[in-house]
Amino acid sequence: MYLVCGEALFDFFCQPDSGQGNKVGYQAIAGGSPFNVAVGLRRLGIDAGFFSGISSDYLGKRLANVLAHEGVRDDFLVHVDAPTTLSMVAVGADGSPQYSFRGEGCADRMLTAEHLPALDDSVRGLHVGSFSLVVQPVADTLLALVRRESSKRLITFDPNVRLNPAPSIDLWRSQVTKFAEQAHIIKVSDEDLELLYPEKDAETVAKGWLKDNCQWVIMTRGRQGATIFTRELGSWSAAARKVETVDTVGAGDTFQAALITFLTERGLDAPGHLAGVDRETLTKMLEFAVAAAAVTCTREGPDLPYRAEVVS
Repeated sequence: MYLVCGEALFDFFCQPDSGQGNKVGYQAIAGGSPFNVAVGLRRLGIDAGFFSGISSDYLGKRLANVLAHEGVRDDFLVHVDAPTTLSMVAVGADGSPQYSFRGEGCADRMLTAEHLPALDDSVRGLHVGSFSLVVQPVADTLLALVRRESSKRLITFDPNVRLNPAPSIDLWRSQVTKFAEQAHIIKVSDEDLELLYPEKDAETVAKGWLKDNCQWVIMTRGRQGATIFTRELGSWSAAARKVETVDTVGAGDTFQAALITFLTERGLDAPGHLAGVDRETLTKMLEFAVAAAAVTCTREGPDLPYRAEVVS
């Protein structure tokens, strides 16, 4: 079982052709990057749990219902008497999303040290990412968790930078550094690298991360596919799939879930198993993740694929 940690919210997608006069139409979809990864793992056939604060309000109950419907374990949820985070999303002409958050004092930020779960051997790994890394008190809680567990279980990490809930790029850099030190696999988009380290090229950043626990850094590059940086085998890329893109919402989360799925299916989901993986297997992993993300791009919103839909 894989435990995904972080925010759970509702994305309110602006419907540009709806409403009249001073009215604007929205479609509300359960989401948040870690939430999507947990759902994505289940749809790809991997047992998953979700560690997050969930509101006791109407939207929080809907989030819990979605997780239950998808088969995500709910015993790591912490129910909090605080509002549900809202994310207002407008999709640009190229399919890329623009976000505006309403999250101060909301339930998914309220995890503290007292909520840290005890984990047994059924939990193979942890995934952390997105703005839960930088808003308090959840950021300190998740950092304590990965520091406690990084010697025992696979840690995957996706910064998934969102400046709306935390505008300070210096804060992001500081927190990303702390989490990267604990991670065995780091997945990051080229856009996030440009935001975090505009003066450095991707290879330089990757080499810095590979000095700690990290064995692989995987950079997603949209229509240019994905590139992997390794300690021993160098770096190389896999091409993107050519599809008719509706939008790219959830594509990175799908990619992340697919990486974990590939490793789990092959019994490679442990820190000690990563160093010996050969180039051919890593290329197949990239191709599988690219193929999964491509399916999501053909659909509106974070509608992640099922295992049978992904052909690598």
